[in-house]
Amino acid sequence: MILFSDTAKETKQPAMSTGAADPKAEKFELDNGTIRVTLTNYGAAITSIYVPDKHGNVADVVLGFDTIEAYKNDNAPYFGCIVGRVANRIKEGKFNLNGEEYTLPINNGPNSLHGGNKGFDKVVWSVVERKDGEKPSITFKYESHDGEEGYPGDVIVTATYMLTSSKTMRLDMEAVPKNKITPINLAQHTYWNLAGHNSGNVLEHLVQISGSQITPVDENSIPTGELLPVKDTAFDFTSEKKVGSSIREVPGLGYDHNYVLDSGEKKEGLKHVAKVKDPSSSRVLNLWTDSPGVQFYTANYVNGVAGKDRAVYEKHSGLCLETQGFPNAINQRNFPSIVVQPGDKYKHSMLFEFSAE
Repeated sequence: MILFSDTAKETKQPAMSTGAADPKAEKFELDNGTIRVTLTNYGAAITSIYVPDKHGNVADVVLGFDTIEAYKNDNAPYFGCIVGRVANRIKEGKFNLNGEEYTLPINNGPNSLHGGNKGFDKVVWSVVERKDGEKPSITFKYESHDGEEGYPGDVIVTATYMLTSSKTMRLDMEAVPKNKITPINLAQHTYWNLAGHNSGNVLEHLVQISGSQITPVDENSIPTGELLPVKDTAFDFTSEKKVGSSIREVPGLGYDHNYVLDSGEKKEGLKHVAKVKDPSSSRVLNLWTDSPGVQFYTANYVNGVAGKDRAVYEKHSGLCLETQGFPNAINQRNFPSIVVQPGDKYKHSMLFEFSAE
């Protein structure tokens, strides 16, 4: 079912937003009897995901806030949202496209991060469709304008969250530039803690990442352009291992690196990204995508954040698996292109599969 949390009214049929007035930030719910997801159209964000463990005990496994207002805080660490127009970092907030130089807001050291000061995570999306039934879904839409945060051209973006089975949630993101060539690289930025969002750090979580290379970075977290094999390094998650087993060997505060995804096992046309398991509850998340990379991030900069249910989130209290184009790809010709022509369609899908072992 799908609920407006403010009104607690169930939506029985697909519905269209009015579109004319500016949309209001609200909360919504998808529930198929096994998985329950709450979302907000502010940043098209996931605010909670409730899934059972091997004994049927249900917990909320994503970090977040109780109120929409808290997501609007400048210090909010991108909990659960969709980031864009370009996710991750762009070196010095600059790029050249068709001979024209573009300058973006600098909001992360010397770089532009996650779309700038007011990226897609800091806007209210319209709700254009809601569906009940066996596969409940909700579709958010945002129209980004020419010059917004320095990016060229108007772009129409949609994001559809759907519970496709008792075990799976799918996210389909699309974006179409209307009138100018532009870079597009969307990412979903949920912080996972499969023991429960308020259960401490994730250093005991077991992780396997289907990536045998990373894009190594310089002192400002910008990729050097090289591809580095992870074998015999702290970045090797090709076999399942604890998040905390090698984290102290990673320069900086922890993992915040892009993995080059291998072409391996597929599901619904998407390649396997990662498997995450919490040994205490036996909850498992398997993630699949059609993107070339994934940013593995261990909440290094989360420090004393007041979250849901009076929880206080500290460093390493969650982990992110942000499927994406490579960071700074707009300035690295050897990376897969993130440039989209007017009328062409950017597509990015993710499949989240929950289980208990």
